[in-house]
Amino acid sequence: MTREEKGTLIDDLAEKLRNTSYFYVADTGGLSVKEINEFRAMCFQRGVEYKIYKNTLIRKALEQLDTDYESFNDALKGTSGIMFSTDTSNAPAKIIKEYRKKGIADAEKPAMKAASIDSDLFIGGEHLDMLSSLKSKEELLGEVITLLQSPAKNVISALQSGKSKLAGIVKTLSEREES
Repeated sequence: MTREEKGTLIDDLAEKLRNTSYFYVADTGGLSVKEINEFRAMCFQRGVEYKIYKNTLIRKALEQLDTDYESFNDALKGTSGIMFSTDTSNAPAKIIKEYRKKGIADAEKPAMKAASIDSDLFIGGEHLDMLSSLKSKEELLGEVITLLQSPAKNVISALQSGKSKLAGIVKTLSEREES
């Protein structure tokens, strides 16, 4: 690969990282080609792109971004692939956990090395459980809508149940006045 090609690759990767709110650096080292292909297929089915890059190219691409990714340098050793997720922050973490549960390969592979969620940095695999339990934007919006609808539903049901009571009270009061 020529210098110009590497420069173009770094620029393209930097642009992709800049335009992706959620990306994970994962280690698939030690997996067979078949296992990696199964992992990629899982990613593809869930709208996550997985691509392997050289660590030096990842470092140089990260240097071009506004966020300081210097803490990623410790994670960029061995085999490194980037999982790009445009929709949900927890999708790559869920895919890693699900792949591990299938028992296709070593229980620790693929390993999460680092993640960037809206410029918040998470280094190390100990964050995997927490990241996989993050709620997506759609889930949070659903919960907020449910919470907002709850008081309105209570008021409506109280008014609907109260109209028969109110009619009964008015009827009783009118009967008392007549007597």
